[in-house]
Amino acid sequence: MNVSDAVARRTSIRAFRPEAPSAAMVREILEAAARAPSGGNLQPWRVYALAGAPLAELKAKAAANPMGEPPEYDVYPPNLWDPFRTRRFQNGEDLYATIGIPREDKPARLRQLARNGELFGAPVGLFFCLDRKLGPPQWSDLGMYMQTVMLLATERGLDTCAQEYWARYPRTLGEVLNLPADHMAFSGMALGWRDEAAPINRLRASRDPFETWGELRGFE
Repeated sequence: MNVSDAVARRTSIRAFRPEAPSAAMVREILEAAARAPSGGNLQPWRVYALAGAPLAELKAKAAANPMGEPPEYDVYPPNLWDPFRTRRFQNGEDLYATIGIPREDKPARLRQLARNGELFGAPVGLFFCLDRKLGPPQWSDLGMYMQTVMLLATERGLDTCAQEYWARYPRTLGEVLNLPADHMAFSGMALGWRDEAAPINRLRASRDPFETWGELRGFE
């Protein structure tokens, strides 16, 4: 599989099969992804891969506290504005449409939201952390590392779903991961093989055309 194929196939999967990839395969992906660029070669990422009993412990703690905890950062800016507000709204509507949940069925939507805390049934959870004294450029570096993980997983036939949902559980993640006091959790990621029969996995989030966000200047 070439890079273009991996980019085209990668999508956020929200229903996984229970079988887990081996520890060797997960480590291989995480180590290979460390070739991702970072400013000054700081390599600001710190990654924890959970499966089995440790992952079950985390899921249980999240289920016992569905309201979450005060986050250490805002996943979205307050009072999100257009075009970002419309994109987010439409993505939510498209997602719930795949599983037949209308907008007025708030309890069903909350139940689906809670599936984040189960990593959508994925057998492996990856958690990406960094020193809290680092700044936005290093957060960007961590994002490039995560994207590299997702593409390498795709190359190996695996699927992923990046989950900033876990920003709602900073204290819980700190306890379960035994994070150093000077580190914070940025994002989780579900990892495994997609359930091909699950309707929710048919969603392909839309993308605006190039003309909306890009310009070419100075070309012949």
